[in-house]
Amino acid sequence: MLLSINADNPQQRLINKVVQVLDHGGLIIYPTDTFYGMGCDLFNKKSIQRIYQLKRRPLKKPFSFVCASLKDISCYARVSNHAYRVMKRALPGPYTFVLEGTRLVPKLMLTRRKTVGIRVPNNRICLGIVKGLGRPIVSTSVQLDDPSVIHDTYSSLVEMVIDGGVISYEPSTVVSLISDSPEVIREGKGEINFL
Repeated sequence: MLLSINADNPQQRLINKVVQVLDHGGLIIYPTDTFYGMGCDLFNKKSIQRIYQLKRRPLKKPFSFVCASLKDISCYARVSNHAYRVMKRALPGPYTFVLEGTRLVPKLMLTRRKTVGIRVPNNRICLGIVKGLGRPIVSTSVQLDDPSVIHDTYSSLVEMVIDGGVISYEPSTVVSLISDSPEVIREGKGEINFL
């Protein structure tokens, strides 16, 4: 199903439809501030395994996930005062922060070092979905920018594709906040002058 949602003012009834799909274990493709992402409920193991299969990705390389706010991040990652200050300046925005995961994070989503990649994208549709679900959603790019092309490519593989307009693919900047000296792992969209 291709569902058009207003990028500037997402319609709540449509956000609720997306949340229902996620609640029932479905996969969605949704807009972020850097690309269209494929995702599911962070706590649905079968759905996460489907994404690993679709992406042909080894289980040892966990996906990042999207939280609704900085406050939510502290449920899923250990956030030092320094890390909090850095993220407060950058979020919402085109950044993925690597932090030590908490026990709430499913093992399938932790690296060997028990770290996680967490995003709070500056995209109203994406944030509306995560807030509506009340739990984080998995985030991995589909590397296509046009929702109708995405729908044609993935409609038989996912339950819903959300049309939030064309988004040119540009990966997020990845910053490790494991120690008190931030380390840029990948430069992408987003300035790094806030570090």
